[in-house]
Formats: sequence, structure tokens, C-alpha cells
Amino acid sequence: MSVAAARAAQVLTHLSHPDRLAVLAELARRGDEGATIAAMASALDMPVTRVGDACSRLRGIGLATGTGNGVYRARLDGLREAAYDIEKEQPISRLLVAYPELKPNFAHGRVKELPPTMSDRSELMGELLARFLDLDGLYEEAEINRRLSAVTDDVAGARRMLVETGWLERDRAGTTYGLGRQLPADEK
Repeated sequence: MSVAAARAAQVLTHLSHPDRLAVLAELARRGDEGATIAAMASALDMPVTRVGDACSRLRGIGLATGTGNGVYRARLDGLREAAYDIEKEQPISRLLVAYPELKPNFAHGRVKELPPTMSDRSELMGELLARFLDLDGLYEEAEINRRLSAVTDDVAGARRMLVETGWLERDRAGTTYGLGRQLPADEK
């Protein structure tokens, strides 16, 4: 795990605590005005010590600014940074950089929708997924499914699209698959 991914995991772990999540939500609700620990304790009906601890921890992971009994403000860019770091760690992200026209088809490193059949994007998606599969021989359907499941919930649809676009070839029994054609050089 990269340092960025570890930091993102730390942010998410901290936000799994109900007090911290409630305090961050209250700070976000108050916007640029922010709030003191006492004001948040009153608004959230929580003891000052718990709110203070939550503020301190949020500040420590970069999701809030402020010190002591001063005014705290949410720093929501920290959440965006954590989400970006997690997305970078997704297995398809490295390849997706070369296919910017396909980015709308992905969310958080996973296929959210396959492009329509017979579209240019369908061909590109096939090429991208063929690169992702990184096949160097023949594979059983279960292995193709396992690899595709890392990036899509619609494994059967993705596998079918790969066959229809010619990037994946299957035997007559439909149980063994291999690369259907040569991938272009990595100019993408």
C-alpha cells in the first residue's frame, strides 16, 4: 500500500467514529464561519471534551483547521484528496489515463456503465479491458471473470463485449479464452 493510500485509509478510519463524523458535518454546515468547540458541543448536544477530542483528531488528519478554544473550520479538500488517493490505487487507473474519453464510464476505478454496442467507445473499452486483463495465453472463464471483477460488477457483460469487439476469443465450448487480436503498441 502506498503512503497516499495509507493516509486515505487513516482518514476513513477516523471518520468511522460517530463523534468525529458529526463534528465534521457540523463544521461543514457552518461553512467559512466555522464554530468554537463550545458552540458545536451545544449544537450537537455533546460534552465539550468529546467535541474537543474530535476537533483535535480532525485537525491532525487535515480535515479541520483551528486550535484550542478558537474557531474551527472544515477542510473538505482533505476528503477530496483521500478519495483521489484511493482512486489512484484502483487497478485500472494507471491504464485509464491513456483513455480519457472513457473516464465518464468509470467511477472510483470501476466500470459504472459499458458503452453502447457498435460505438467507438465500445471498441476503446474493449482495448482498455484487454490491456487490463494482460493475457499471455489461454485462460478458463473463471479466471477471466475473476480479473474482470476487479473493475466491474457486470462481468458477463464485459466479457461478452470483449468477445464481440474481437479483443477476446473463446473456444467452441465457451470455457477457455485468449487474446483475440494483437494490442496496439503502448502509444496510448
